[in-house]
Formats: sequence, structure tokens, C-alpha cells
Amino acid sequence: MADEVVLLDTWASMFGMRVRIALAEKSVKYELKEENLRDKSPLLLQMNPVHKKIPVLIHNGKPICESAIIVQYIDEVWNHNPPLMPSDPYERAQARFWVDYIDKKVYDTWRKMWLSSGEEHETWKKELISIFKQLEETLGDKPFYGGETFGFADVGLIPFYSWFYTFETYGNFKMEAECPKLMVWAKRCMERETVSKTLPDEKKVYAYIVEIKKALESK
Repeated sequence: MADEVVLLDTWASMFGMRVRIALAEKSVKYELKEENLRDKSPLLLQMNPVHKKIPVLIHNGKPICESAIIVQYIDEVWNHNPPLMPSDPYERAQARFWVDYIDKKVYDTWRKMWLSSGEEHETWKKELISIFKQLEETLGDKPFYGGETFGFADVGLIPFYSWFYTFETYGNFKMEAECPKLMVWAKRCMERETVSKTLPDEKKVYAYIVEIKKALESK
């Protein structure tokens, strides 16, 4: 019997993009159900009653939640090439550490910068840049976070590339100037069809965020 794979997601979510890239890397066919996060579907609330968030992967009727966990699940279930997790236990632990770092740092810091002004805005902007500088330092001179091969940590970070223009515009800085090596890595990742076909246009993401800001300010 063929696997039934459904993904509950929304197009602009960098966390959902991770899952879509992983599924594309493994050539897994799936049904995408676009969620409206202002009016969450009964299916989403049923499948993720704890966090009520996307993405959710539903595999043969069973839900898997949290993007980093979903990507690892995809790698284990569809365990043909290309593997996303390193084979070495230490390297696996490192990959998990850096995706956890990304999860705990990037989005929350961006959100604080986006919603603040004045000195507070500058503080969060500096913090966001420092996070990317740390990630750039961790990459070093390697082509990918997994070394020579595109892997779990790359999947964890590359979706944010589609948001860089938004970060730059609201923060008034340039990623190219702040983190040139990270930008080279991002462009290398974009050479992969699984990435380039998944990531939305950066200007579309920016327009989406502008609309959300307007909605928040009108309340």
C-alpha cells in the first residue's frame, strides 16, 4: 500500500519550507494543505492539539509535529539517498545542536526587532546580526554545514534566506556586507532544485510581512 503523506503548512513559513525541502530531497509525493493561521482548520487543531502550529506532517493518518523533528523523521522513514543526517554520531549531535540554536534564536530575535523601535530596535538588530555571524563562523570554509554534502543543518537554515530581504529592510543592514560567506553558502544551496523550487520570492515574503504589520497596527 502506498504511503499517504499530507503536509499542513503555509507558504511563507520557513519552518514549513524545511519539511518541503526534505520531502523533495527524498522524492516523496505528498498532498499540501495550505493553512490560514488566522483561522486554523479543524484538521490542524486535531493533528497538533498541543501547539496548534504548522507544519504538521501526517503520515498514514499519524501526525508528526515540529519541523526539525519532522525532517529527522523523513530522513529515517525514507532512508534512501541522499541522507540528511550525518552517519557519525558526533556529527549528528552537532547538526542537531545548530538547528536547535537556529530554532531558539533567529525567528524570536527577528520578531523582537520587527516589533520594536528606537534603542530597543537597534539592540535586537545587533543581536540578529550576531546570530548570523555565529552561524557563518560555524560554517567556516566548508561548502555546507554537513561538510561536502547538503544535510540537516543546511535544511534547517536555508529557508531563512527567503526572509533575508525582509530582515535587511526592517533592520537597515545588508547580509552581503555583514556575512559574505553565509551568502555564498546560501547561493550554493539555491543551486539545488529542491531548494530553489521551494523557497518563495523574497519580495513576496516582504509584502506579506508588511500586510501583517499593517493589520497589527490597525488593531
